[in-house]
Amino acid sequence: MSAGRIGFSFSTTLVAATLATAPLASAQTVAQGSTRPWAGNTVIPQSRAYCTGAHEALGIEKVDAKIDVVEQVATTVLDVHLVNETGRRIEAELLVPVPEGAAVRGFAFDGASPEASAVLLPADDARRMYERIVADVRDPAILEFVGLNLVRSSVFPVEAGGRQRVRLTYEQVLPADGDRVDYVLPRSESLGQQIPWSVEMQIRTRRPLCTAYSPSHPVRTQRNADGRYFVSLAPGASTEPGSFRLSYLLGGDLSASLLAYPDSDGKDGYFLLLAGVPARGGGVETGVKREMTIVLDRSGSMRGGKIEQAKEAARQIIGALGEGETFNLLVYSDSVISFAPVPVAKSAESVKKACEFLDGVQAVGGTNIHDALLESLRQPAAPGMLPLVLFLTDGLATVGQTAESAIRDVVVKANPHHRRVFTFGVGYDVNAPLLQKVAADTRATSTFVQPDEDVEIKVAEVYRRLQGPVLTDAVLTASAASGASGAVVADLLPDRLPDLFDGDQLVLLGRYLGDEPLRFRLAGQHFGNPRTFDFTFALDKATTKNSFVPRLWATRRVAQLADAIRQLGGDPGAVAALNQNPRTRELVDEIVRLSTEFGVLTEYTAFLAEEGTDLSKRDALHASAAQVLQERAAGVRSGISAVNQAENYNAQVMQSCSNYSNRFWDASMNRVEIAAVQQVNDRAFFQRGGTWVDSRIAQRVAGAEPKRVVTFGSPEYFSLLTKLTAQNRQGCASLKGDILIEVDGEAVLIQAPKATVSGAAQGGPTLAPSDGC
Repeated sequence: MSAGRIGFSFSTTLVAATLATAPLASAQTVAQGSTRPWAGNTVIPQSRAYCTGAHEALGIEKVDAKIDVVEQVATTVLDVHLVNETGRRIEAELLVPVPEGAAVRGFAFDGASPEASAVLLPADDARRMYERIVADVRDPAILEFVGLNLVRSSVFPVEAGGRQRVRLTYEQVLPADGDRVDYVLPRSESLGQQIPWSVEMQIRTRRPLCTAYSPSHPVRTQRNADGRYFVSLAPGASTEPGSFRLSYLLGGDLSASLLAYPDSDGKDGYFLLLAGVPARGGGVETGVKREMTIVLDRSGSMRGGKIEQAKEAARQIIGALGEGETFNLLVYSDSVISFAPVPVAKSAESVKKACEFLDGVQAVGGTNIHDALLESLRQPAAPGMLPLVLFLTDGLATVGQTAESAIRDVVVKANPHHRRVFTFGVGYDVNAPLLQKVAADTRATSTFVQPDEDVEIKVAEVYRRLQGPVLTDAVLTASAASGASGAVVADLLPDRLPDLFDGDQLVLLGRYLGDEPLRFRLAGQHFGNPRTFDFTFALDKATTKNSFVPRLWATRRVAQLADAIRQLGGDPGAVAALNQNPRTRELVDEIVRLSTEFGVLTEYTAFLAEEGTDLSKRDALHASAAQVLQERAAGVRSGISAVNQAENYNAQVMQSCSNYSNRFWDASMNRVEIAAVQQVNDRAFFQRGGTWVDSRIAQRVAGAEPKRVVTFGSPEYFSLLTKLTAQNRQGCASLKGDILIEVDGEAVLIQAPKATVSGAAQGGPTLAPSDGC
């Protein structure tokens, strides 16, 4: 986002707001706000606009959220843009769910009015308001906000055929856990929620800010020289559902925090370890110097724009290296040619000679990937530097040793200096699993350049992330804080930690065993010197509100398991024997189990969402998944249908924010979303015959029939809602349609209301292409 100042002013005149001066509204004000009859048209920007009777509801065009955080105090300004497409004037009110502790600071709208005010309803009064609206409009959608406080505005007008802008301002002290400060902007988790939101946040704090992380949405961040930190939604994320969550870490050299989710027995659970290093400017004077080896494919298929873009990328990288850093250039086709026998120090003279070397490079011949990789790894390394390789190819190995397994083994058996190999596949005619494996085995990443993308730009994006190495060769160990022996964590992802560069963050996911406090030790080369960082975290704050933690872990785990099968495809003999391999059967079964339990679907398990798929028939599910994995994951090595799998893997194996719609690339590189699976709170629901079925029930061989039936709007219904709210699962009651849910081990059927409110429809059970992010 722009580093410019965040502004909060409208360009047109607003009715002055009544400002709250106390942390909470007075009891009298609350009572008045909770007993006043609700307007026939009510706008809940986190959900939709509601109306009673036969009239149409107002439309919500968009919502702009701007948050200013100063020393843990957050001021949130919501600008809600409304449209009235009817031929009559509409009187409406605004209802906004807000976190506990929020205080109203202002309410305003366009136009003239004798009064504009807003009151804060605490959770109990807010609940009564929700229930009253739900009973009137026969729509459970807003029930996911039960448990939150509620701001209710005075009535405001929206003229016939006109537009209205409404602004609400509230303030809160953000909760902190050690060095971590958390912000939550409540929003709907429904896939049918398509109102575009823009979110911009500015953070100002005296202590150094190490990193900011959102587990809910992809974000862009920027740090100003004056210490201000800016966060905004990434392009394409404006209609992503779910509450906007952001955590930021304060600290010195390296800061860390733990978010935990407990299993139902409270003994074990899942955790997310967030660590960050503050940005220092990325110069070599503050970090480890780099040795950069650039390896370019100059085979005949690179002829034209690709080779020129690759050469220009090399020129730009060499020119951007810092004083005292070293580089080398290798180009290959049938054979390998080196610019220098060993990496040379950057100087005006060496840069000039390197550019002359690149000028003479012509695209001709075959592709000897094995020898090019071998030469880049075995060249002598300068002591004290971080050795990096940028390896680019646009084709399959056609010269020399061409076996995938032999090329893959080079980085394991012939990498004495532990060089990181960042691979780039240009176009679709590349061995995508091979490039991914080479990168993963060397603490690096793989990047794929689509046919319509610029090689120079994609290489430059990766290079920018490699500025200022801070912590390298990192190793994490975990133990009981009490000193007791035995394993306390399992299934850490990623299983090999990446290097951390200037301003980087680490998002590590895993399972914890037991409920004793955990001690983590992070050891590595910190600015070139050995150093350890110790952190101790209690698990008493583990909560089901952190439902994103197990879902993110499951996403990464499924990607890891699928890639294990994919890598078996590098051996042609292994592909034919996949079904006879007991280890493979275990992998497939675990992929199916996790996909079903957590509602995390991929291109390999999308069939689970199809109507008619019986999730209790485990043998049939295994057969279907095994066939797809054998044909696609293990059987396809190159082409567009291999690159799409690589792009999906790269996104999923390091997934750090929610993917409610299970978005992925299909075999033709089209974006696909799954609408028949809904992730709500810590549950997953599959749509079957018009009913949303809890995945825990859908997997049962027996006992899937409801033990009791609860009718929408009945006293029993609201009693059930109270229980779900206490478990942080009230959102499960907000799904549109009948709901079969497991409550305390019992299958309960919630029958949907006979009629529903006017407003946006919720997403149906379709597998549909999307242009989303």
